[in-house]
Amino acid sequence: MDYTDLFRLDGRRAVVVGSGSGIGREAARALAAHGAEVVAVDLDQAAAQLTADSIGTSATAYRLDVLDDAAIMRAAAELTPVDVLVFTPAVNVRKRLLDYTRDEFDRVISLNLRASFDLIRTFGAAMVERGSGSIIGFASIRAVTVEPGQGVYAATKAGLVQLMRTAAAELGPSGVRVNIVAPGVVDTALTAPIKADSEWYDAYAAKSVFRRWGKPEEVAGAVVYLASDAASYVTGSVLMVDGGWTAIDGRFDPPG
Repeated sequence: MDYTDLFRLDGRRAVVVGSGSGIGREAARALAAHGAEVVAVDLDQAAAQLTADSIGTSATAYRLDVLDDAAIMRAAAELTPVDVLVFTPAVNVRKRLLDYTRDEFDRVISLNLRASFDLIRTFGAAMVERGSGSIIGFASIRAVTVEPGQGVYAATKAGLVQLMRTAAAELGPSGVRVNIVAPGVVDTALTAPIKADSEWYDAYAAKSVFRRWGKPEEVAGAVVYLASDAASYVTGSVLMVDGGWTAIDGRFDPPG
């Protein structure tokens, strides 16, 4: 076997939903750097175009509202064939459960879970028909560890993990792989409210083995791996990219 091409994605089309900023943008750029034809998808057309422009001729921009299931169906039809689907959009209303409103609950569930469900089943159906494909969704460390004020967001991310594991079981016999990336605290628009609070920011940095936050580009390699033939026997997996957050206790460093 020639391992030099193991991570190459030449001849494959990758649709990256949420590529207008943050992790999605860096994932799109990394996939293109490994040879993929990238479709930068975002609700913000201008942001998607900026990502596509930063990549060059191997990328195009596409506007999509993932809360519109009919729009998702149109996108799947217009962008076919799709070899790799990556989706990152999420929202977090940081409130304790007793303070949550029904509207806030519905908002978080709709984007983080229902939209993910629609993307998986719509693009997944076309991949099943073709007999191949890789779907990569984004959960979070909050799928397995939580704190006050993160309950609803955490529930959606835990639910997404199980939804995608089920998809891996159901789509796998047709040649479609389904995997999850679970980042730790990464410097993006989603975590901006935490970054704005110096005490909160420092506490999160201290929880990582590296004593710092992650950067969006440090998550992109996981996407390339899961999209490529390097992960040809990997499905139903949750890849933690969290600086050791979930591996260690972190509250005290015993002497000796």
